Amino acid sequence: MSARTLTCQVTEVENLSPDVFGVTLTGRAEAMQHAPGQYLELKLDETTWVPFSIASADRNDGVIELHIQHWPERDNSARLRELLQVANQLTLRLPGGECVLDRQSQRPLMLIAAGTGFSQMKAIIEAVLHEQPEREISLWWAAREHRDLYLEQLASHWAQTHANIFFHAVTESPLEEPMAVGERISHHLGRIDQVLKSADITPDAHDVYISGSPNMVYACLDVLDMKGMKLERVFSDVFAYAPRST
Repeated sequence: MSARTLTCQVTEVENLSPDVFGVTLTGRAEAMQHAPGQYLELKLDETTWVPFSIASADRNDGVIELHIQHWPERDNSARLRELLQVANQLTLRLPGGECVLDRQSQRPLMLIAAGTGFSQMKAIIEAVLHEQPEREISLWWAAREHRDLYLEQLASHWAQTHANIFFHAVTESPLEEPMAVGERISHHLGRIDQVLKSADITPDAHDVYISGSPNMVYACLDVLDMKGMKLERVFSDVFAYAPRST
């Protein structure tokens, strides 16, 4: 699927947490097509394009959802927030990325995300629920603080209503308030790679998708490798834009 440049409408901007806002974009259905796990780029000016994971599976309706972390101290973040507040239209380039759901695989999914990396996993989960509703999914969502799990209720709802979905919340700070209750919902305290290292998991049976910073992705990769993971079944955009030196 080759990348296209197009103009779309901004139909909604909402605060998902004090630091993350959701953006809904609408365009021609055929132009907005993408595979679960891909990203798009937003045009800030003639030379600046900013990538964001697409947070929604393609429903053939021309609607795309984004989750954007707001960093007031970063120039591009402030400019983007200002643009979204005043612009009715945005220029996009999509789709991008090869870290996409393998629809031919029946292997259980292990999805590991940090912060707004959850957006990529959300698109994958939505697609799996639609196309392979019985496929097992283990979602590991890591954040520094509890409040950073900005769609915790959605992740908990998936685990509460689907017997094949397990939600592991991982925070570096203790919980600020109780999480939702469910036999397939759990909380782990610590850094995500350390938590995975001590967890009773057999990743070699899974397809693994990881979304986060290069340091986070490679730290998790090392743990999975140690636990016997088949590295050809591990997927991440980081492998393309920040390859590890050999």
